Amino acid sequence: MISKNRSALRGCYVTFRDNPFRVPAQSALVVEEDGLILMENGRITQCGPYAELAHLLQADIPVTHYPNCIISAGLIDAHVHYPQLSAIASWGQQLLPWLEEYIFPTEARFADPAVARAAARIFMTELLRNGTTTAAVYCTVHRQSVDAFFEESQKIGTRMIAGKVLMDRNAPANLRDTAAQGYDDSLNLIHRWHGKGRQLYAVTPRFAMTSTQEQLEQAGALLDQFPDVFMQTHLSENTDEIAEVARLFPDCTSYLDVYDKAGLVRRRSVFGHGIHLDEEALHRCHAAGSTLAHCPTSNLFLGSGFFPLAATQSPDRPVHVALATDIGAGTTLSMLGTMAEAYKVSLAAGKERLHPAQAFWLATAGAAQALNLEDRIGTIAPGMEADLCVLDPYATPLLAYRAARCDSIEAQLFPLMILGDDRCIRATWVAGHEVHRNHSLPISRDSLNGQ
Repeated sequence: MISKNRSALRGCYVTFRDNPFRVPAQSALVVEEDGLILMENGRITQCGPYAELAHLLQADIPVTHYPNCIISAGLIDAHVHYPQLSAIASWGQQLLPWLEEYIFPTEARFADPAVARAAARIFMTELLRNGTTTAAVYCTVHRQSVDAFFEESQKIGTRMIAGKVLMDRNAPANLRDTAAQGYDDSLNLIHRWHGKGRQLYAVTPRFAMTSTQEQLEQAGALLDQFPDVFMQTHLSENTDEIAEVARLFPDCTSYLDVYDKAGLVRRRSVFGHGIHLDEEALHRCHAAGSTLAHCPTSNLFLGSGFFPLAATQSPDRPVHVALATDIGAGTTLSMLGTMAEAYKVSLAAGKERLHPAQAFWLATAGAAQALNLEDRIGTIAPGMEADLCVLDPYATPLLAYRAARCDSIEAQLFPLMILGDDRCIRATWVAGHEVHRNHSLPISRDSLNGQ
């Protein structure tokens, strides 16, 4: 009889032993060309060379073999709005008018629980198709949007971070709460969902423009009550937004200072975008251990600017950074596609070229570290939760043609992230169970010999 709680994967796997922004990429990256990953009860129990671990395979342990693929820790998306998936690719606006014209009407539909449940199912399916196993997710102002999302995540067993949006001004009446209601709803949802299975709660003021000082302070009070809860919001995304925040909070010295005065700048705080931050703000994020979510496809789509990744990694005050799709201003749920745009932005923003090992770090081990979850997800190691994605460098004819000419696994990572998309996700595993399989016929590496 095959055990449902024990399984194994065989194939090449990559993971990290160190931060490739601080040490040479070849020193940070671990490549096991013929590896074995043993899993039991949702966790990795052993991993290493197949030749050394094969003797541990008992008859009741099913082994899934992925030849010509690369197994990675599950990908992590640090900032995404599940209700906005149906508004992706909405034409022709910068941030503030885009919210008014497309996003607020879309989110108003989530007053209907059936809409929320259907959207959560589609969103989770798409995440898994793209190899993403953890995300920091914005719901809407409606409590039922949070319940719908966590219920869907709970069914699958994914580790997710999510929260109800707080918005008590500068939004349509049907999307506003009050400071008191926002506090009460968030408190109820924390008790209901935080730590239930693999679900984690994030106190979620949308951004400073749509919350009063009172509401931001109430958000800070929740974080004081529940120090292991997350906080997520937006920061310094757009110059018009920055100017309006300065007008609304004249007693604050900067956009970040608005949040700091409310007690929101701390560890487990994730600030989306952070494009236009000065040195003082970067020092403050470093000191607090806060995270900036780098959203390249969104920033390019809305014309917001270029995230200064190299500046955030200054050795004297490195800031936690994680990659993010930011659907629906973002244009793809693929973290591979997001890595590709991050590479291009790194060239546009300065002279530091984003190395492929650094890109994968920002979507796996580095993202886990940024989210204070590095003891659970983000790397392939004994004791870690068994969330994995299987990448196929031969998924398309062009990729196969390119990959066949790579002389190492490390060399395959760059074309994979530049040319890759959801077709490159051969399979996604969550807590030791396969939850997505790409049924497309793989291209044989041997068939390309001699081309």
